[in-house]
Amino acid sequence: MFAPSQEQVRRFFCEAWSKHQAALPLTPLEAQAADWIVEHPEYHQDLADVEAAIARQYTVEEGRTNPFLHLSMHLSITEQVSIDQPRGVKQAVQLLAHKLNSLHEAHHVAMEALGEMVWEAQRSGKPFDGPAYIDRLQMRATR
Repeated sequence: MFAPSQEQVRRFFCEAWSKHQAALPLTPLEAQAADWIVEHPEYHQDLADVEAAIARQYTVEEGRTNPFLHLSMHLSITEQVSIDQPRGVKQAVQLLAHKLNSLHEAHHVAMEALGEMVWEAQRSGKPFDGPAYIDRLQMRATR
């Protein structure tokens, strides 16, 4: 399994954004990342300086979302949907996107559910509960 370091993740997003802005060729993953970065202009400044991005600490006290975590979650959900893993996530995200009239907002709802499920798995010491994650997404899509 690929487990990039914090520095590698930050370099990846900064480089994808830089290449996108320069209209250079992007790998498929970089293109997905650039698409999500475009959707988040509030992160553009964070991605402009690679070395500053690597050094920066994002704390709860700042009251600001870590752009690299947020963008990574967008990529994770994009991948989940593309392979429908866990099974049912594709339909659930599509339902959310239809309900909210926005794939972007559907991703944000899915991020919240994903974060809750990861937190619960870490807290309980049990494996990630894919069916419960899908249930949460379905519930949010239908209420």
